[in-house]
Amino acid sequence: MIAPQKKLSFEFFPTRTPEGRAKQIITRKQLSQYNPEFFSCTSGAGGSTKEGTLQAITDILSEGIPAAPHLPCIGESPEEIKELLEHYKGMGVRHLVALRGDIPSGVGIGMSGLRYANELVELIKSEYGDYFHIEVAAYPEYHPQSRSAEDDLNNFVRKAKAGADSAITQYFYNPDSYFRFVDDVQGRGVDIPIIPGIMPIASFSKLARFSDTCGAEIPRWLRLKLQSYADDTAAIKALALDVVTEMCERLLREGAPSLHFYTLNQAGLVSTICQRLGY
Repeated sequence: MIAPQKKLSFEFFPTRTPEGRAKQIITRKQLSQYNPEFFSCTSGAGGSTKEGTLQAITDILSEGIPAAPHLPCIGESPEEIKELLEHYKGMGVRHLVALRGDIPSGVGIGMSGLRYANELVELIKSEYGDYFHIEVAAYPEYHPQSRSAEDDLNNFVRKAKAGADSAITQYFYNPDSYFRFVDDVQGRGVDIPIIPGIMPIASFSKLARFSDTCGAEIPRWLRLKLQSYADDTAAIKALALDVVTEMCERLLREGAPSLHFYTLNQAGLVSTICQRLGY
């Protein structure tokens, strides 16, 4: 058991209905007992979920917890970004997750606006100095669109050196990949905190689909074991809780600065893991 001294944070995605919003308020209330450092909320590229994100951020702030909106920059002009930053500043936001975002389908090479997260970090820093705490994304198993591992590490170093304050990783189930990534970037002169992103496992088929898209590896032994349980959701959850909790214990024990949970707007599994960790 680890003495709970390191802060946790939790990610949500915007909902599209009043019922979804009401449910998310209850979920956040359940998770707020773990004294989170912040709640973050995703945002679709090209403003596709902007209203939902703004609503979620407004709700989080009204609940008295720091809110960190995701800020995808791909295809956005500096003026559009600045307008949104002013809006967030007026709301009381002090924490941002600065991302490239997914390239909208049908958009080609001639796209205008910002193209990379390091440009976004530079823009925020030049306009606001240290007003916002800036998180960036890290990929211990490398971004699926990167040309090579080396290329991806260099991308991360560029974001960090542009002025990022800390980073949150893509989820993983192989902690060695996290520790190796931290060593690699520290060897390149980057010493910002790198926070592991944690994805609880509720459904093997959903996880496999997610992981194929985002490049997160499910270790062979775990994939085969989960597959062998087929539709036995209780067995899948029991094994997955053990695996993810043990990984979190090791991460905290061996130096991870905190943990960031991808909640998928559900409190149950995340709460169980936090309780098992002694929070």
